[in-house]
Amino acid sequence: MTLFCFTRKYGVFAAALAGVFMNAVPLAAQTLPAPAVPFPGQATQGTMGIPAPAQNPVIPFVDLTVRNPQSGQEVAFSVQLLVLLTVLTLAPSILILMTSFLRISIVLDFIKRALSLQQVPPNQVILGISLFLTIFVMWPTFDTINTNAVRPLSEGRISVQEAYRQAEGPMRVFMFKQMRSQQSRNSIGLFMAMRGLPQPRNLADVPTYALIPAFILNELTVAFKIGILLFIPFIVIDMVVASALMSMGMIMLPPVMISMPFKLILFILVDGWGLLTEQLVRSFILR
Repeated sequence: MTLFCFTRKYGVFAAALAGVFMNAVPLAAQTLPAPAVPFPGQATQGTMGIPAPAQNPVIPFVDLTVRNPQSGQEVAFSVQLLVLLTVLTLAPSILILMTSFLRISIVLDFIKRALSLQQVPPNQVILGISLFLTIFVMWPTFDTINTNAVRPLSEGRISVQEAYRQAEGPMRVFMFKQMRSQQSRNSIGLFMAMRGLPQPRNLADVPTYALIPAFILNELTVAFKIGILLFIPFIVIDMVVASALMSMGMIMLPPVMISMPFKLILFILVDGWGLLTEQLVRSFILR
């Protein structure tokens, strides 16, 4: 009897709640109308049109036309152009190995290590300084090449072979001037002997393929000599600091942490960057 009364009581309540819910659904449907779909004639016009070009465009028009050669001279010029583009891909190697860049970059890396500096200055800064110092040192040679080879070739007054010969001459003279010591001349004789060529009497007797590796060996030797001279005063500071720490019993303290500020102070007091740059430039024979 009790279960019957409980079911009857809550059954009436559930039926009333369902009636309210069923009446609320049409009311919600009436208060939230569906959005109207526009007719095709009422659609907004697109904005994908290409604007008309300006009267005076800033970017020039570049046209590349490929056609059959009309003569053997045009075929030869096309081959020369391909060879020239191939040589331009070797420009970074030429800049690094055939100019003063090799010596300058090695010496700057030596001074960075001698000062016990790990990340300052960054390698990009070292390479940038080496590049601009190379331009400063090589400017007379580059100016001669531009006057005798690049400008006449662009104006069509000389051929590619003549431009190569005019550009090769100043570079050979620069490399040969830097090899003023007897040891450097022995490097030239070494490469000449390995090719079975006679000992040269002057620059004209040295082929370019033997002069370039001899010049690279000479630059490495000179750069390492300068690096040794740079290391000596800073090694003395390291030895003094290490001896002082050992005498005080501070064995666990790294000597580099104490000696690096003293080395930086010494380097700044003697105007190290100015002296280093001046001596680097003076180490090249520019006349």
